[in-house]
Amino acid sequence: MTVEILATHRVHGGALRYCRHDSAATGTPMTFSIFTPPSDGPFPVLVWLSGLTCTEENFTTKAGAYGAAAAHGAMIVAPDTSPRGEGVADDAAYDLGQGAGFYLDATQAPWTPHFRMEAYITQDLLKAVDGAFPTDPARRGVFGHSMGGHGALTLALKYPDLFKSVSAFAPIVSPTRCPWGEKAFTAYLGEDRTAWAGHDACLLIEAGVARGRFDDILVDQGLADPFLEGQLKPELLEAACAAAGQTLTLRRQPGYDHSYFFMASFIADHIAWHAARL
Repeated sequence: MTVEILATHRVHGGALRYCRHDSAATGTPMTFSIFTPPSDGPFPVLVWLSGLTCTEENFTTKAGAYGAAAAHGAMIVAPDTSPRGEGVADDAAYDLGQGAGFYLDATQAPWTPHFRMEAYITQDLLKAVDGAFPTDPARRGVFGHSMGGHGALTLALKYPDLFKSVSAFAPIVSPTRCPWGEKAFTAYLGEDRTAWAGHDACLLIEAGVARGRFDDILVDQGLADPFLEGQLKPELLEAACAAAGQTLTLRRQPGYDHSYFFMASFIADHIAWHAARL
């Protein structure tokens, strides 16, 4: 799988690259950024999944992650959040369509041909990165924010052979029980809620999927987040983990909101947490 380097920047002694490649899963070109630490590798890899409306640019320019990544010798890959381009279905709302892929494979028209973000992340993206950069595929973690926190949790739970550690900022922990998830899942997966369960971290944990897979799951949640009560509901994840015997470190951070200022404040903690497990 050919990876085209669009731009390269020196940062914290390492290299930050913006890349593009063709995806068989989405049937479109896809873009991502990748930070490589200042040595020869192979490196452990952290995959960052962004939230609604984001591209690969948001994390790359706002999170301030690369100093910590360089210190821990970790590579960070940040893909786009959906397929894009001419002929790709979209919606006028910010929480559906392009920029809102929800890290699942759509089964409903008009989304089915291109909105296959679960297959893209777990197959095409990882193959492209492993083929073009000095990664250590046995040491790979995943983390994300909001919709991307949902993606990080669900993909880690479903693909433990791919991801050995998982953390999240302000994740949508149970999309089957919040307006964002109900809207997206109805559009992408249809009205049958039984098809939704495989994309809900709380329901996966309650079903025993997490058993023995992770020593701990790290989640940071800002208490001044305007979406806390209506969309995010971290107490549901807390309850699911407690019932299943899954260790969860849920840090409720007073005064922090849903923005990248929140992530920039604690991103070094997450990178160090993953590094200790990889």
